This record gives sequence, C-alpha cells and structure tokens, in this order.
Amino acid sequence: MLGLLWSLMTIGVYLTYRILGIADLTVEGSIAMGAAIAAQAIYSGFNPFLATLLAVGGGMAAGLATGLLHTRLKIPPLLAGILTMIALYSINLRILGRANLSLLRMPTVYTLFGRLGLGENAFFINLGLNQIISVIALALLCVGGIVIILYWFFGTEIGCSLRATGDNPQMSRAQGINTNQMIVLGLVISNGLVALSGALIAQQQSYADVQMGTGSIVIGLASVIIGEVLYGKRGFFSRLISLVLGAVTYRIIIALVLEMGMPAHDLKLFTAITVAVALALPVFKSYLIPIKDSLKEAL
Repeated sequence: MLGLLWSLMTIGVYLTYRILGIADLTVEGSIAMGAAIAAQAIYSGFNPFLATLLAVGGGMAAGLATGLLHTRLKIPPLLAGILTMIALYSINLRILGRANLSLLRMPTVYTLFGRLGLGENAFFINLGLNQIISVIALALLCVGGIVIILYWFFGTEIGCSLRATGDNPQMSRAQGINTNQMIVLGLVISNGLVALSGALIAQQQSYADVQMGTGSIVIGLASVIIGEVLYGKRGFFSRLISLVLGAVTYRIIIALVLEMGMPAHDLKLFTAITVAVALALPVFKSYLIPIKDSLKEAL
C-alpha cells in the first residue's frame, strides 16, 4: 500500500535522475511540502481533493525555484537543489505552524473516495478493511493515471524534447530546443509528482511532519534501481511500470528486514548500502567476467 504511494515519488526522482541526469535534492523538501500543504489545508476546512491539488502546485513551485536557480543564475543543479531543500524546511515549518500536524478524525481523499462505493460496503467495514480498500483503490487509480499521462506526454513533441535534452543537450540546442526551458519543465513535473506523493502519504498516515522528507532521495533512488534491475528497462512504458514495482518491492524488502529483527534506526543505513551496491553492479560484473572466462578456459 505504502509502496504505491511512494511510487509517485519514485517516478518523480526517475524524471530528474535518469531523463535529465540530475540528482535533484529538492525532493527532500517538496515531499514534505506536499504533506504540509495538504495537511494544513484539510485542517483549515478545505476539501481534501482541493488540498491535494494545492500540494501539487506547491511542489511544482519548488521545482520551478530550483530550475530558475540553475538555468537563470547558473548555479550547479546539485547545489540549486540543496539551496531549495534548505529553504523549504523553513517554508514547510511556516505552513504547518508547528513541527507536525495531526489529521486524526479529519476527512481525507480516502474517506471521501470510500464513500463513493466499495469503501462503504458493510462487509468490508465489519472486517475493518474499508480504509485499506479505499487507500489501495485510490492509489492504484492515481498511479495508473499518472503512468498513462506520462507515457502520452513523453510521446509528444515537448516530451521528446525533454528526453532529448537529458540525452544530449548540445545536439538538442543545435536542433532549436530551448534546453533551459526543458530542464525547468522537468523539475516542475518531477517535484509536482513528489509533492502529490507526500500529500497522499500524509493523508494515509493521518499526520504531516516537517522531517518526513529526510532521506527520501535515497529511497527514491533505491526504488528506481531495484525496479530497473529486477523488472527491466526495455520500453518507456515498461520502465514506468518497473518504477512502480520497484517502489512496492522496496517496501516489501523493508518490511521483511524489520520482521527479521533489524532496528528501525538502521533502515537508512540499509537503504544507503542497497543503493551503493546496486549502483556498483556494473563494476562488480566487470570483475566477474574475467574470472568467469578464466574458469571456462581452465575447464
């Protein structure tokens, strides 16, 4: 369930890390920003769906800030993301008005979605599953819609220009593509998706915390790499599906290691080691190939 919600953040990280070639640290602030805006809006009496849209707008504004710092002020993308992330901590604290905000007994997108049908089924209510069914159904609907929209978008002229900018910016400029605009657009879309993920996670957990974005970039990278390694990266649509499956698999792995007795405070260390090993796989393969060849010759 949480894997589906985090998969939106994973897709956002993929857009910058794989397509634009930027490790965008803005996501650590924008995921908390999405949660903060949605929680504060719901707490103030806004419709949860409108609150979620406001959260997406806040995330897109964060991506725009990073993009302008990089393209207009010529600040390196990594440093631009760090500056925005630092600024967002104070902004998120001002939005929440405190370190965390509870949404217990508040309406969320899940409770409203559940009232549309399956979530209000008496059978599921008696089993205590109506909230879980609502979360899974809405998450699947949201993730499926985002995947389809992105697949369509990256098949358009603008989407192809965005991918070309990441692949070869010099050639893209030679073809008349405004690469600065494409970079800003990619960062805006990415952080909008990350903020959407934060808003949905906050409503599922019934609270928003200013610290909830800490380490999210590593979680996103881990999910991207796990998805690519386990589920392949042939076509663009299959890559998007592998990102969703990678996020779900990562959550399953975390649940398993916790069940095996790993202390919760070691999870970030475990995630960092997982990402490091996955990124180093090509190097490991280069060491193993000569050993394999020598064994074949010996046999």
